[in-house]
Amino acid sequence: MNDDRPSILVVDDTSDNLTLMRELLKPFYHTIFANNGQRALQLAAAPEPPQLILLDIMMPDMDGYEVCERLKSNPGTANIPVIFVSAKRQPDDEQRGLEIGAVDYITKPISPPILLARIKTHLFIKVARDALESQNEHLETLVAERTRELADTQQATIFAMSSLAETRDNETGNHIRRTQHYVRLLAKTLRKHPRFADELTSDNIKLMYSSAPLHDIGKVGVPDSILLKPGPLDDEEWVVMRKHALYGRDAILEAEKMLPQESSFLRYAREIAYGHHEKWDGSGYPESLKGDEIPLAARLMAVADVYDALISRRVYKPPFPHEKAVAIIAEGRGNHFDPDIADAFQKINEEFRSIALQFGDEETEL
Repeated sequence: MNDDRPSILVVDDTSDNLTLMRELLKPFYHTIFANNGQRALQLAAAPEPPQLILLDIMMPDMDGYEVCERLKSNPGTANIPVIFVSAKRQPDDEQRGLEIGAVDYITKPISPPILLARIKTHLFIKVARDALESQNEHLETLVAERTRELADTQQATIFAMSSLAETRDNETGNHIRRTQHYVRLLAKTLRKHPRFADELTSDNIKLMYSSAPLHDIGKVGVPDSILLKPGPLDDEEWVVMRKHALYGRDAILEAEKMLPQESSFLRYAREIAYGHHEKWDGSGYPESLKGDEIPLAARLMAVADVYDALISRRVYKPPFPHEKAVAIIAEGRGNHFDPDIADAFQKINEEFRSIALQFGDEETEL
């Protein structure tokens, strides 16, 4: 037996017909035989299935139509091409066979040249189809790999850019990583809330998570004398410090202009960078926005940023205990923070503590 030859399953309940098919196909194909429908289904579902099936219709117990229907309903055998070989010659018989999934219909008595030509054609089609499916799977794998590479590169770039601001202030440590996780945790907690469900889709939460590290990118424009001042800022210094929100927004806007179409990722980065110092009651900066005028992503970052600032050491203050930070955010409900976001924080504040410890600085205790 030549194992390289295509294998064909011949299904017929008449021994003379099986003998005829054996002699006809033997020089070209490896042949497998079944004299009933149940045996045909077993052979078709074998670990090494046939590459094509020649199927009689008129058989006892299970006719060829039922065999074909079962083959096509089984994912493991659905792609094996079936050619009906039958004495039934009415157009309705052929139509039914093709409708239930056969690729061809040949009437008996068979013409050997026609049968061999049809088999060759459908085997060629199957090989081409299998090759195309394999190529598509390979391309899908390559696309998935490239997408992951781009996502990894994007994240690495984001953190590199964010560090330009954060590393100038050696007391902020892992601030950008912690706030990124806080934002995602809050968003996932609120994703079914009626006020937020439309925006907090899985895709948008991923975008917010990815863009959150850029929230203080504008600090690169703040002089060290102000950014690192070991004490309270005076009024003039606060004017300069607050401009970091504007610097961040403008830098991201310039990046957006370079893209051929709007980027949801950069939009969230811009909204967070420019709006996370706004307050629910309108007393924040830079625009004194109020309530829902403040973008949702910025409102989420407001809670995340303040909590992390409270529990972290700064040149102007020691770190506060977790419990005190939680109490301060509760006091800010409805004035500094969106009430529903502040309420969500209260319910999951222990998970905030866990994130802070996981990505904590050396002195983090909480």
